[in-house]
Amino acid sequence: MENGGTGGRDAGAEAGAGPVAGSQAGSEPGPETASGGGSGASGGLRWREAMRRALYGPEGFYRRGGPGTGAAAHFRTSVHASPLFAAAVAELVRRTAVALGRPAELDVVDVGAGRGELLTGVLAAYEGPGRLRAYAVEVGPPPEEPDERITWLTRPPEGVRGLLFANEWLDNVPVEVAETDGEGVPRYVEVAADGTERLGAEVGGADAEWLRRWWPLAGAPPGSRAEIGAPRDAAWSAAVTTLTAGLALTADYAHTRAARPPYGTLTAFRDGQEVRPVPDGSCDVTAHVALDAVAAAAPERGGPALLMSQREALRGLGLDGSRPPLALASTDPAGYLRRLATAGQAAELLDPAGLGGFTWLAHHVGIAPVLP
Repeated sequence: MENGGTGGRDAGAEAGAGPVAGSQAGSEPGPETASGGGSGASGGLRWREAMRRALYGPEGFYRRGGPGTGAAAHFRTSVHASPLFAAAVAELVRRTAVALGRPAELDVVDVGAGRGELLTGVLAAYEGPGRLRAYAVEVGPPPEEPDERITWLTRPPEGVRGLLFANEWLDNVPVEVAETDGEGVPRYVEVAADGTERLGAEVGGADAEWLRRWWPLAGAPPGSRAEIGAPRDAAWSAAVTTLTAGLALTADYAHTRAARPPYGTLTAFRDGQEVRPVPDGSCDVTAHVALDAVAAAAPERGGPALLMSQREALRGLGLDGSRPPLALASTDPAGYLRRLATAGQAAELLDPAGLGGFTWLAHHVGIAPVLP
């Protein structure tokens, strides 16, 4: 996940929080192999393994519990910005239920659920057919007093019929970082515990193929960087396969091949502030997501994958940031103030320079499209 200070996670990644990571959705990433990163010659780690340990190791950022932990303590996501976000997701659940033929029960799975804020909000706002079965997927500890309506898991359940939603999850799935050397050759970036970096071995194998297809670096100016998103492609593909019928949706700050950032996006957040990425467990290490690659990797089990901005998606779900008419202030001052506050919250969620700039990736499985 990413933070945006007072403006939400304006440059960033996952709502509802500490995500599950790894090549399989819902599982902690395992130790790296020679082809997947690990120790350099001097004992440093490639970024993927360093990020895995920093976020999901025994003392990792997302393993800690107690006061002052969880997403809300470090970054402001769409979920934390306004209950209007949960209400919009509840409307999405309702549309999915209708598309599924109004079943008696409907699954709602939140991958990277944090403290369960999104699911709690959806359960409160839902006005549709069927009883909701809510699943929070999270590697961190659940709340001290969890909502009894929510089942807590460390990986998505199988056979999901309904909505699987991963809001700001993929940005915390660990990835390798590559950088071009003085000859324009992409090399793995190794990092020490204090955040000091050095270039390691030349990128090869499947990682080199991923770069060639999705984020070409060969021949780029020295210092050009990329995050190799193959683990995220695999994680989302695994998540989508748990869906029997319904909608699989992930939302994150993203980029596509047409506009990759030339120096990558690796960063970190702590206590609402952007900080230098240091893999010591003290901060949320994150990077934006190549969602076009993620979309292509997911199995085609329904119609084509849909990519859209959060602004477009939320407006399609009925969110409106228009201010109430000024005349209402004279006839119903209290109502005017309530509607003005609601409009302000909606505007924040829709802001294309902030939370509205997230990208949504949707896969419809066995149902007619419910988005946009």
